[in-house]
This record gives sequence, C-alpha cells and structure tokens, in this order.
Amino acid sequence: MTHSDTYFDQVAEIARTIDRKAIERLAEALIALRERNGRLFFLGVGGSAGNCSHAVNDFRKLCGIEAYTPVDNVSELTARTNDEGWETVFAAWLRTSRANAKDAVFVFSVGGGDAVRNVSANIVRGLEEAKARGLKIFGVVGRDGGFTKKVGDEVIVIPTVDAKAVTPLSEGYQAVVWHCLVSHPRLGINEAKWEGLAAR
Repeated sequence: MTHSDTYFDQVAEIARTIDRKAIERLAEALIALRERNGRLFFLGVGGSAGNCSHAVNDFRKLCGIEAYTPVDNVSELTARTNDEGWETVFAAWLRTSRANAKDAVFVFSVGGGDAVRNVSANIVRGLEEAKARGLKIFGVVGRDGGFTKKVGDEVIVIPTVDAKAVTPLSEGYQAVVWHCLVSHPRLGINEAKWEGLAAR
C-alpha cells in the first residue's frame, strides 16, 4: 500500500467511528448559544490556530454567531507573550473580552492541553479562566482529549487510528467537524456562495 492508501483508509476509519451523536449534541449547544446571544471564542495553537481563524469566519458568516479568536490579533498575542508569558495569553484575552456565562470557548487542539506535562499550557489556563467565568466549553481534540475533554461540556475526540499520524488527522478532522456543524440545517442560517449558485 502507498502512503496515500494508508492515510485515506485512516480518514475513512475515523469517519466510521467518530461519535456522531456527540456532534449533534454540540450543534444543539451552539444553537442554544446563539439563542442567548452568547459569543464564541476559539482557542488553538499551531495548525489549530489557523483552523480557529477559518472557523470564526464560518460561524459568523454562515451561522450568525458572534465569534472571535485571539490568534487573529498577532500584535496583542505577541505583546502579551513578550510582557506576561505564553501561558497566560488566552486567559488574559478572555478577561479583557469580559467573557461571561452567556459565552462559550471552543478549543481546537491535537492533545487538548496537559498541565502536568506543560503541553499547551495556554489552553489549560484559558480553560481554567473560562470555567471560573461560567462559560460553556466545547472542543474538537485528538488523543484522549486531554484537559479540554476533562473539563469540557461538549468535546469531540477524534479517534486515534495511528499514533504516528495523530496531528495531521486531528487537525484535518477539526475542519471536517466544524464544517459539519456550520452546514447543519438547524445551525446554518446563511447559504454558502457555491451552494447558492448551484440552486439557480
């Protein structure tokens, strides 16, 4: 088998085994967020940070949910990192945003954060701040879900089918899951451009 054969077999295996009922529960939680006029704050680092920016666009444009991510403001992110430290950047951003119990945090992460091993400590600290403020916690994460799964309300864990491919499969499936959500008939309220053109 080629690498491509193996990779796409793994993609298909995840599609067969992912918890679809959990995705439906997450869709309902996002509908409830919109109904209470809550904001959605996306947290992620590395490739997952790029996914945060894309997801903010989709949830705002397609679902009418007020959404933001601290990674879109590189000046603030790097200033806080320089002056206060990387661990606290998300927690401080949530405080300045006056995040409250109407809002929710949505984490994209390969491992979900691990305080003991000091992995994605900024996500851990951000989630601690979110919990203290009464926010709902959502996520799409890999491995065993880490701290995000431990403290989260609705967290999708991407099944591990190959320990050597956790990162590309987890980050890829973050996009699959959020696109499933923004195209959900109960959550999406605006049609995407190409789908609108096809209907004409």
